[in-house]
Amino acid sequence: MVFNRKNYSNELLLNLYQSILKPRLIEERMILLARQGKIPKWFSAWGQEAISAGIVLGLQSDDWIFPSHRNLGVFVNRNLPLEKLISQWQGKQNGFSNGRERSFHFGSKKHHIGAMISHTAAHFPVACGLAWGNILQNKNRITVAICGDGATSEGDFHEALNIASVWNLPIIFVVENNGYGISTETKAQFNCNSIIDKAPGYGLDALQIDGNNILEMYEVISQISQNIRVNPRPVLIEAMTFRMRAHEESADNSFVPSEILEKWALKDPIVRFEKFLLDEFVINSQTITQIKTEINTEIDKAILISDTDFYPVSSEKQELEAMYMPHIQKETYSEDSPTQRLRMIDSIRNTMDDGIEINSNLVIYGQDIAKFGGIFKATEGLFEKHGENHIRNTPLCESALVGMALGLSMVNQKSIVEIQFSDFVSNAFNQIINNLAKSYYRWGQNADTVIRLPTGASVGAGPFHSQSLEAYFFHCAGLKIVYPSNAIDAKGLLNAAIDDPNPVLFFEHKALYRSDYQDVSTDNYFIPIGKSKIIRKGNDASIITYGLGVKWALDLCESENLDVEIIDLRSLSPWDKEAVFESVEKTGKALVLHEDTITGSISAEISACISEHCFTFLDAPVARVGSLDTPVPFANVLENQFLPVQRLKEKLNELLKW
Repeated sequence: MVFNRKNYSNELLLNLYQSILKPRLIEERMILLARQGKIPKWFSAWGQEAISAGIVLGLQSDDWIFPSHRNLGVFVNRNLPLEKLISQWQGKQNGFSNGRERSFHFGSKKHHIGAMISHTAAHFPVACGLAWGNILQNKNRITVAICGDGATSEGDFHEALNIASVWNLPIIFVVENNGYGISTETKAQFNCNSIIDKAPGYGLDALQIDGNNILEMYEVISQISQNIRVNPRPVLIEAMTFRMRAHEESADNSFVPSEILEKWALKDPIVRFEKFLLDEFVINSQTITQIKTEINTEIDKAILISDTDFYPVSSEKQELEAMYMPHIQKETYSEDSPTQRLRMIDSIRNTMDDGIEINSNLVIYGQDIAKFGGIFKATEGLFEKHGENHIRNTPLCESALVGMALGLSMVNQKSIVEIQFSDFVSNAFNQIINNLAKSYYRWGQNADTVIRLPTGASVGAGPFHSQSLEAYFFHCAGLKIVYPSNAIDAKGLLNAAIDDPNPVLFFEHKALYRSDYQDVSTDNYFIPIGKSKIIRKGNDASIITYGLGVKWALDLCESENLDVEIIDLRSLSPWDKEAVFESVEKTGKALVLHEDTITGSISAEISACISEHCFTFLDAPVARVGSLDTPVPFANVLENQFLPVQRLKEKLNELLKW
């Protein structure tokens, strides 16, 4: 290990020394607390301190960093209060996540640190979104995302590198190559000589450096960050290092050959740099003792403060309210305003057009949505009117696109992400349920985004372009789900979704895009998320439905002249329990209808709630009608059999006979 001090002052060298020593001394104490059962988990950075310290000191204080499990030095050198860090690790109230998260799974906007999740590399797309947001706002800032060598096998790693390269995002990807995942060697992770060998395929600049050399880390980060402020582009750094302790304190390192441990022990970043500073007469033994005493005194004080902290005392109400960023919904729809005759697709397009006019911080992005106007032409003409800063084509990378929405939110950008077909959103499942849905609850960062999802069958598109996926997300707390059935509601609900600072999944049935016209108000109105609508009054039974089910129910009841009430839920999460219960109490009979397959569907939850809360009013068992428990078939005759339309009449007549 060669240290080249160049023209660095003694003051800087001393600062660098303290930046790696302090995390080590903190870790020594935290390991003792972990052994005493006072800290549930501890993920060691022993031997890797130079990477985190070099990154922080090589950047400006307002540059964002997305750390991983072994980046204690990021939090320490960004000067987060140590007593709050210890409370965080203990799960106490004064931590950064109020006891809702553990270890390093949190972020701090004040300190420009983004939060990771356990799914390694999932924060890389988020970092890309934040970097893009800084470009949109003309902020000359750098973003750094850090992961371990194992995370480079994840899809999010590759999607993030690709879109960062295509868009020339000013971001530094740092991979801490410590030779192992938990126990899996790097040679079992990839079949190339090094991680930087992956870079040329993405058109990235890349370099491999000694991650244990604090001077090299600091110099490389400083130079690259200065360069890409002037010439924005992503750079991949592979920092060679070694984790001297186990993955976490309850595990062991017995799988590591002793000769490897001995080799890397000689490369300890603190021991080697300390010797260099002694040789350069920057410090002496007295200085070292003084610095260690001051740091240990600070640690002692922080532990004492944390000891007086308490574990969270909460309530159901408090926890449920913590799922969403507070938001006062608007309700401004009026039937007396001027109207224009529109199809649902036109209503959606016009609403997005107005949304950009109203919200200068709104960006809409997805595959083929710019000049082409999207597969369903929902964005046709918007690129020509608003330009690339508001309407942007992307590569095919659904996970990255959704993750980027959270990063955009972190710099106060609103976004609408178009997924070509809702079926493809399965590629972004992790980002939706673990990043978007949980972020506000975990560390107070909302995800201000709308995910548009063209959905549904009845168009002969087969198993992978026709699925109903709303139930997958209905189970996940932290998401709002909207599903309009007509052009009027599509406008009001989309306006509400754009206005809402929380993540909204906006399902749009493809068969409804051009099949019907509505007189849509020209005013910019809002329909509150979570409020249903009775679209047909009746007394003999209640049909609770949404989407294309509304048309099926209306057609049947009108053609048969039935005295049946139809409720269009419009929103699925939250759904309007009060209106549903009121209707069922009046009619005494309930049928829940949807296009989705029956098993594990939303109808199961709704019917269970009706049975639980309206049991004494029911004159018959709650009925459910949905599609067959099969994939959506392609041939029309099979698709017609799959869909519930033919079974609806039979099931409703059966219910009415009770």
